[in-house]
Amino acid sequence: MRLPQAKIGIFGGSGFYSLLRGAKSYAVHTPYGSPSDRYTVGELAGVPVVFLPRHGRFHQYPPHRINYRANVFGMREFGVERMISPGACGSLQREIPPGTFVLCDQFIDRTARSECTFYDGPAAVHISCAEPYCPEMREVCHDLASRMGIPCRNGGTAVIIQGPRFSTRAESKWYHSQGWDVINMTQYPEVVLVREMGMCYLNISLVTDWDVWIADEEGVKSVTAEEVGRVFQENNEKMLLLLEKLVPAVAGERSCACASMLDEATISPLEIQEET
Repeated sequence: MRLPQAKIGIFGGSGFYSLLRGAKSYAVHTPYGSPSDRYTVGELAGVPVVFLPRHGRFHQYPPHRINYRANVFGMREFGVERMISPGACGSLQREIPPGTFVLCDQFIDRTARSECTFYDGPAAVHISCAEPYCPEMREVCHDLASRMGIPCRNGGTAVIIQGPRFSTRAESKWYHSQGWDVINMTQYPEVVLVREMGMCYLNISLVTDWDVWIADEEGVKSVTAEEVGRVFQENNEKMLLLLEKLVPAVAGERSCACASMLDEATISPLEIQEET
């Protein structure tokens, strides 16, 4: 069966289903195994969109068990060019309180995930990650969020940890001391895999809590799963409203360099033989 085509894909939570019109679901089989769930294709503000809950419809896959390669490969099968990736995160800095949206422009990988590329040989592919997030989408999203009155930071460094546990206080204090901004468990390797497919990637990090570095300060709650869920639900409506505005705003032709990232990333075995 030929899959319907859509240029915009969204990874996120199950609350997004309510926004889609004319939605139909599709099972996709990939060379990397099964994705987290069936893909849902529908329209948002008149624009075709492909949606996948990265943790599964029932949140059954913790961050370290998500099949990131299958999820991203499946999006390519629908012709996706732009990926929007909302997700919860913790704050590592005082000036980024819970309820803030952070549009990340850099990441620090602190995971131990091995299946983090589509290219296992024979050619060596070294994708550029100097600017891993699409600057064009980030600018559009920040402008929309600002006009909607949503506290939003254009740029920020995300520390990606393995999970499913939260950080120790020592780890969190170290991340804070480095000046990094937010902490999350799912952006890597998702962002790199999207990059390898020539897609644009926009992360919208919703700050749900103060990470544990701040636990010594009076009146500040340490991170708990319950607190994360509560703050996320309080701000989820803002996220959905932002996505409703964002999708049609980025539905046009791309003018960024994201599609050409693979052009100079490959070193073939033949080239190595010729050099030696």
